[in-house]
Amino acid sequence: MNNIFYVAIASVIGSFILVTFLIPKISWIVRSRNLIDRPDQRSSHINSTPTMAGVSFFFTLIFMLILLKEWDVNAIGINLIASLGLLFAIGLKDDLVVSTPRAKIGGEIMAICFILFCNCVQVESLNGFLGIHEIPSFVSYVFIVLMMLTIINSYNMIDGIDGLASTIGIVIFSIYALIFYTLNQTFYFLLSLILIGVLLGYLRYNLSKINKIFMGDTGSLIIGFCIGFMSLKFLSLDASLLEAHSFKAQNSLVVIGAIFFIPLFDTLRVIGIRLINNKSPFYPDNNHIHHILINSGLSHFKASLFLCFLNLVLAVIFIFLSRLFSNFIMLGFYIISFIILLGIFHQLRKNIGQVNSFRHLIAAIKFFF
Repeated sequence: MNNIFYVAIASVIGSFILVTFLIPKISWIVRSRNLIDRPDQRSSHINSTPTMAGVSFFFTLIFMLILLKEWDVNAIGINLIASLGLLFAIGLKDDLVVSTPRAKIGGEIMAICFILFCNCVQVESLNGFLGIHEIPSFVSYVFIVLMMLTIINSYNMIDGIDGLASTIGIVIFSIYALIFYTLNQTFYFLLSLILIGVLLGYLRYNLSKINKIFMGDTGSLIIGFCIGFMSLKFLSLDASLLEAHSFKAQNSLVVIGAIFFIPLFDTLRVIGIRLINNKSPFYPDNNHIHHILINSGLSHFKASLFLCFLNLVLAVIFIFLSRLFSNFIMLGFYIISFIILLGIFHQLRKNIGQVNSFRHLIAAIKFFF
């Protein structure tokens, strides 16, 4: 167990096997109790499908966190288990009877607060981001809560078509695994690999035509929280450690935004549309970018693959640029990218119904440029 390579392989395979074993049991219970998800006017599915695959995520993570105790040098595992337990309860309730946005956000804030009890994820400085260095503790806590709420709910909002949430999650955790491995953060490296194994195990069923199941809010809240947790850990790392590995400490938030680019873009875009239409930011609709791609004729798999690949490419580009340029220049790159993507998806949405193929997407990209 001293060889990290073998531990890493065991982490991925172990979590994959556990999820693969648990999901059929959960699916049987859901079907036998008639708790399946029935399509409505917003659904991109036509068949009733079992949900709550996230239950398998919860039990797998708890089991694997216990095994990772040896590498948990900051003893944050117990805090993480408490947070996951609360999110599991919130997600399960929402999958069964639907929770109000206020109740969900209140529960998410409580889960985030459990993490804040650990000193190893405290953010005392933004290292010069927008000229900000040291920040008061209260401001730090408020900032952390808002950042993690944004990540959790942005991830929850992209869980709308087969394969999208899981493939985006795999890309995000793969990048974090590489970063934490480079920075010698073994516990977080192994936890990232476990989460990759969890999502790979789930993806097999989510894309299945016969044994299909959704992760539900139980799963999306847990995975979204884990993404937020990894982002918080990266943000809290000492500036000298980042600089020693060629990261600009002032660009820590830029790197987080790059890794989470597509979910963040989609959330900001959708909320903007809802506010323009005088609707609540929590009002459900079909304005997400994955809905646009599906309505343009792409299959769930192709739409998910495209957005996953786009997120990976943008993340790699922005992380590379963040090692060269200041945060002000990087924000300029972000704004330009947001405008370009807004133009592409606006054109794509406007042309829905005229062309029903992947060429529709290519035509929209060529039109904008």
